[in-house]
Amino acid sequence: MIQEITKDVLYIGVDDTDLDLFESQYIIPNGISYNSYLILDEKVAVMDTVDGRKSDEWFARLEEALAGRTPDYLVVHHLEPDHAGCIAMMAEKYPEMQIVASAKSEKMMGQFFDIDLTSRTTFVGEGDTLSLGKRTLTFLMAPMVHWPEVMVSYDDVDKILFSADAFGKFGALSAEEDWACEARRYYFNICGKYGPMVQTLLKKVAHYDIEKICPLHGPILTENLGYYIGLYDTWSSYKPESEGVFVAYASIHGGTAVVAEKMAEILRAKGAKKVSICDLSRDDMAEAVEDAFRYEKLVVAAASYDGGVFPPMYDFLHHLQIKGYRSRQVGIIENGSWGPTAGRTMKGMLEQMRDVEIVGPMVTIMSRMKPHNVPQLEELADALLA
Repeated sequence: MIQEITKDVLYIGVDDTDLDLFESQYIIPNGISYNSYLILDEKVAVMDTVDGRKSDEWFARLEEALAGRTPDYLVVHHLEPDHAGCIAMMAEKYPEMQIVASAKSEKMMGQFFDIDLTSRTTFVGEGDTLSLGKRTLTFLMAPMVHWPEVMVSYDDVDKILFSADAFGKFGALSAEEDWACEARRYYFNICGKYGPMVQTLLKKVAHYDIEKICPLHGPILTENLGYYIGLYDTWSSYKPESEGVFVAYASIHGGTAVVAEKMAEILRAKGAKKVSICDLSRDDMAEAVEDAFRYEKLVVAAASYDGGVFPPMYDFLHHLQIKGYRSRQVGIIENGSWGPTAGRTMKGMLEQMRDVEIVGPMVTIMSRMKPHNVPQLEELADALLA
């Protein structure tokens, strides 16, 4: 439904609760929202469109909110199809409407659309402005948060930051759920690699008096903004958010799972503030990535496989590599029945990550945990908790 954010700014986005995988890889049990906004000033500005999957619903909502007026501008903060899926239809429906996008969007527009929109598009750069009447939008470039053409805009009257994908989360707006959990999973899997760019954006917006944040996914943020901005600062600077240890394991026949559970038990007994454990073969990979970034310590435990490591662990460590995992301490547990190779493979992948310190002894299990392995696990726990 249409939601009044302020007297002149309306929410006109839509929920998608039928989509199973966001970006064809992230499980979204509570769906996703495609956020779009309408500013009704002397000039009318539509702030982004939505995924083409929801075009009919969105256009109906747009027409209702316009109440007979015609858009003067379509502001495109991000060209990814879940936000730009209706641009060509908008251009056809409203031939007098001008499009406003970042300068880096010019080439990409031709890649996404079969019609030439450049003649009716104003390409803006850092600090450029657009007057809508009583209010002025200021555009700030946000390259690689999380595409190179991304920008955000600031409304100086209602003090709104239209933040593109920043401060977004998984989950439809109709879902009642904790913001931080799904925002964290969203951040580290969508923007995790681009922490320095997020830090640059946070420094830019710190100069503005912001009372509301309107992202392209998830709820509009109107209270306690310091909490959300503080989490983004922690996440994008690669600092641990929570004290504790994340134990991630990949087990073929259950032997490694038993060892991982024993390791978690030992860590708890030795005073670890929090121990989270994950079965990489069955649990959501995006949540595993999220927890690896959330906690200050990591234990990886995996079976050997084809002269390397069991693929679910390889997949996990590969995800950490491409998302920029760094500045953590990690312990390694390997399992093998005749020639253990998992430890060597995991160590090699971890050593490619920035400022990752491998601590304690590498614990080797031969098929099943034996009594002599328990002191080794305790020694590893002591090293992690030192």
